[in-house]
Amino acid sequence: MSDIQLKDKKVLIVDDEPDILEVLEELLDMCEVVKASSFEQASGLMETGSFDIAVLDIMGVDGYALLDIAKKKGIPAVMLTAHAFSADNLVRTIKEGAYAYIPKEKISEITDYLIDALTAKQQGKNPWKSWEQRLPSSYFERRWGAAWMDKDKDFWNQFKASLKLKRDKKD
Repeated sequence: MSDIQLKDKKVLIVDDEPDILEVLEELLDMCEVVKASSFEQASGLMETGSFDIAVLDIMGVDGYALLDIAKKKGIPAVMLTAHAFSADNLVRTIKEGAYAYIPKEKISEITDYLIDALTAKQQGKNPWKSWEQRLPSSYFERRWGAAWMDKDKDFWNQFKASLKLKRDKKD
């Protein structure tokens, strides 16, 4: 995918780790990047500015509260996390309306995730279809064990069915 699709997009990046903000700013050099390192700073920016997309850390900046603000403002948001990398947080991220859940070890692929999210929003498609292709369940099995979906079987069955239904309708 070409970075040209992100050219001139206004991206809010929120993380309490300065090095992560620097890395994201470098990776997103084709964008207009606005950085925030706290909930207060990020929420203020979202309330007063307009953004094409937001990259939100979960821990340290109250990422789920920021996700709620982003949704109310119509800003697609992706969650980028290291410390909150768990099956429970993945489920919560999907349920609360984020466009992707990205482990920080995949930060180098951030442009692909943002393009996917913006494309899904523009086309009115489920953003989790492309996410699932980038991060298949085998990735999480390696990290969390083969039974990682067992705790939320009903949720995952519905999630997979919704992706299949959308896939069948679009194909």
